[in-house]
Amino acid sequence: MILHIDPSSVGGTVAVPGSKSHTIRAIAGALLAAGKSIVRAPLASDDTASTLNCAIQLGAKVDKFADRWEITGCGGKLQTPTQILDMGNSGTGLRMLTAAAALATGKVSFTGDESLCKRNMQPLLSALEMLNVKIESAPGGKAPLSVQGPMYGNKTRVEALCSQFLSALLFAAPLMDHKELTIEVTQLSEEPYVEITLNWLRKMQINFSASADLMHFIIPGRQQVQCFDSVIPADFSTAAFPLGAGIIAADNGGVTIKNLDFTDAQGDKAVFAMLEKLGAKVRYNDDNSVTVFASELHSGELDLDQTPDALPLLAAVAAVQNSNTVIKLGNAAQARNKETDRISCMTRELRKMGADIEELPDAMIIRGAQLHGAVVDSCKDHRLAMALAVAALRAEGSTRILDAESCAVTYPDFIKDFQTLGAKFTPA
Repeated sequence: MILHIDPSSVGGTVAVPGSKSHTIRAIAGALLAAGKSIVRAPLASDDTASTLNCAIQLGAKVDKFADRWEITGCGGKLQTPTQILDMGNSGTGLRMLTAAAALATGKVSFTGDESLCKRNMQPLLSALEMLNVKIESAPGGKAPLSVQGPMYGNKTRVEALCSQFLSALLFAAPLMDHKELTIEVTQLSEEPYVEITLNWLRKMQINFSASADLMHFIIPGRQQVQCFDSVIPADFSTAAFPLGAGIIAADNGGVTIKNLDFTDAQGDKAVFAMLEKLGAKVRYNDDNSVTVFASELHSGELDLDQTPDALPLLAAVAAVQNSNTVIKLGNAAQARNKETDRISCMTRELRKMGADIEELPDAMIIRGAQLHGAVVDSCKDHRLAMALAVAALRAEGSTRILDAESCAVTYPDFIKDFQTLGAKFTPA
């Protein structure tokens, strides 16, 4: 799909969908639990659909309703699928279910789309090998891959360059047939996502101990994962896009984003404070909504070490300002090893629109400029597609975004919601 965008003002109210991170953890937890779990207001997207379908093949029973999923788990006794599990584009799902599948005694194989098969899995696979799991993978520790358990042992190490490698182990470890497992973390990024995982473990009444720096864990084995009834909170990573649109192109009434729980552990809620620091006009309302107004931002520096998913949107917002912005990434590999190399791809595509950007190995220096319409490529990355669409709201002339259907990975109603806000979006 090609998305045509003309310069637009936006205003009104939007409710962003549920968190992908929470929804996929809910699926993994419900799969491993004994009994029926209820997942309310889940994100229904391409990534969560892939993960849910694969969980069914591993032994979960699922009933879908308009407002909830009811998932009956296997109590840790996973079945061995008769076919290769296709995870689509879901990196989170692949990592969570790979570790879960290592609890089974049979060989479980995974694949995914072209993008997923380029993403690094080696740190997780190495940690599983230390627990006597038999591993097969494509060169470099990538999908297609297979695992064959059961896991056993009392110690492993993981290089959590991506926090999902650690989260996957934390979900599976309580069901291992052992007294306790020690996990040593040699490097950790995206700490807020680990906190999300630990909150899910608490919800499922799993016993564990964690050091204050999240670099050392002890998890007793032979536990029973308890089923749950939980509401999925709104996704702050997704909320960043109407936030950015409001800063760039809000009318006098502003853009209001509903149902935002700032007590949740999601790291990307920090994007609101980052942009306020640069001068964004944001009002926090009493009903868990936020209203953002058109704002001219001043020069500054943003550190995305813990929130690399925010890079595309923040680069898009910075590109249209009359100021200079430095976006730093302490763990640049994490931003370069997503669905795309987001540093390189955002630099290239925004330059097509006239942006003045200097790309460094671990940073972007963005000097504000007047953007113009262009044909840009989403690289089949949902966050690039949405970020480029936000930038196009303030470009001179029309912009066309290729492969814009990728938005559905996390925000299936992105185009419809932005049209409701007044954005001149025309899919073709």
